Amino acid sequence: MKILANDGIHLSGIKHLEEAGHQVDTTTVSQSQLAHYINEHQIEVVLVRSATEIKEALIDQCPSIKLIGRGGVGMDNIAVDYAISKGIKVINTPDASARAVAELSFAHLLSGARFLYDANRNMPLEGDTHFKDLKKSYATGMELKGKTLGIFGFGNIGQETAKIGLSMGMNVLFFDPEIKSITLELDFFNGHKVPFILEASSRESVLEESHFISLHVPSQKEYCIDRNAFSMLKKGVGIINTARGNALDEVALIEFLDNETVAFAGLDVFESEPNPEIKILMHPNISLTPHIGAATLEAQEKIGLSLAKQIISFDHA
Repeated sequence: MKILANDGIHLSGIKHLEEAGHQVDTTTVSQSQLAHYINEHQIEVVLVRSATEIKEALIDQCPSIKLIGRGGVGMDNIAVDYAISKGIKVINTPDASARAVAELSFAHLLSGARFLYDANRNMPLEGDTHFKDLKKSYATGMELKGKTLGIFGFGNIGQETAKIGLSMGMNVLFFDPEIKSITLELDFFNGHKVPFILEASSRESVLEESHFISLHVPSQKEYCIDRNAFSMLKKGVGIINTARGNALDEVALIEFLDNETVAFAGLDVFESEPNPEIKILMHPNISLTPHIGAATLEAQEKIGLSLAKQIISFDHA
């Protein structure tokens, strides 16, 4: 089959596909020219990440498409139901990037707990002249062990985040309307596994009892953490969002950061992405990354291989 990996694919995935007899095109085609390119080259499989959209109009214009693949978890840039109704197979890679996103969530969490986001801004400017003052200003950091981590959304990424929290000695609470109880396996480097049973908490309990909150919900119409939710939070809470920009009310976030209900936030995704609001970018108590949750070498390799295996399986079906 002819495959267009419009947002790229790891070399291991390309190799796997080519060895199976498929043609892989890694040209990056602009959204406006995509339909023309697909039709001109009779592309049968389109692989995307978050940059390219495959919506109804494109599907109607490109009858050669047999399969659409999303390298990652979220499918909001693909008209999934419409594609399926047209007989097009739609795949994604929900497991491949879970650990990468979970580790980034903890990178933001640790950065907030020890003021690294702020120290990295101020040390280059004042480290040589106000070293002792900076040392004093960052002397009230928090340790994570013994603190409560609240997780909203308990799919693959939420579960990986919980495993890291448990391994660090944290009390983990979670809310997910689809999951009431789950047994997690904590995997250690020597192959040893330890099972851990978690029972779901109510939404209110997670909001009121957590020292830190991490969001791992899919794209949705209403905020997961809205203004009312902010009013229920424990004073001094830290909030991490590596899920979707629309999971968090950013206007309310600024307000509750300024009144010190929220001590810090860590954001990898933004409501107005790819043009985050200047108040978010300039706020002194927000740790920032440009939507890099799945951007590790290991995750990209796993994503590429997962897509390749699913495409080969589809072709052989």
